[in-house]
Amino acid sequence: MMFPLVLDLAADGVPVAVTCRVLNFSKQAFYKWKANPVSARDWEEAHLINAAIDVHADDPAFGYRFIADELNAGDGPVASERRIWRLCSTNGILSVIHRKRVGGRQAGPPVHDDLLNRDFSAAAPDTKWVTDITEHPTAEGKLYLCAIKDLYSNRIVGYSIDGRMKASLAVAALNHAVALRSPSAAVVHSDRGSQFRSRKFVSALHASGLKGSMGRVGACGDNAAMESFFALLQKNVLNRKRWETRQELRLAIITWIERTYHRRRRQKALGKLTPIEFETINNMALAA
Repeated sequence: MMFPLVLDLAADGVPVAVTCRVLNFSKQAFYKWKANPVSARDWEEAHLINAAIDVHADDPAFGYRFIADELNAGDGPVASERRIWRLCSTNGILSVIHRKRVGGRQAGPPVHDDLLNRDFSAAAPDTKWVTDITEHPTAEGKLYLCAIKDLYSNRIVGYSIDGRMKASLAVAALNHAVALRSPSAAVVHSDRGSQFRSRKFVSALHASGLKGSMGRVGACGDNAAMESFFALLQKNVLNRKRWETRQELRLAIITWIERTYHRRRRQKALGKLTPIEFETINNMALAA
């Protein structure tokens, strides 16, 4: 950091040797810096900082661990978590939920009102959807599932599975549901997770003509319909064995949802029909 001062003093007529002796470093070190002022490491870290800023801008809830995972998954240089932590700390790239507060972590402000108020009944298909994200570990790391459930038939109308819990996970699940169902004005209810408060998810809702809804902080009952589905998934799939790979668990989740939950598991709330049977019978009645 003192080498540029040597150049400034030399321009004013102070000999380089005198400045180096006073500042207690060798002339050789100064001339080496002058030949290559920016080291390869500094150049690499500048690129890492820019990339970290881009990742953090995509989802401000990301801390240095998630940022390190994103950077190492790309084509750039591989960096340790410790190095990313140092760069993020130095440059103020911090998760919006990184500080611990008395009384537990504070959720962000809601971007939607609570339009359900714990009324999990629906008189017609694709009028009320609930969504949430769950996770489960494998030997390769965690796997995240974002699912969307139609309260009319309890059918999972859209889902997305990924190794990272980003805003794009929730957006992909929403796009999947919209592509399959083509709803006109459904209410999509969620908790106050950063993925559902993100600009990408809110924009996707508006682009599809859907209405957002959010429950209160720490009130699991505000999204009980989605929690009940995840409890079934936990018991029937996630906790049945130790999963070695993400792909193995991904296939198990998809198979259980599409083959068992939708087509074989009869539900008392649906008159002991499966979600597919309930929709088929009632859609024919509505059409008639």
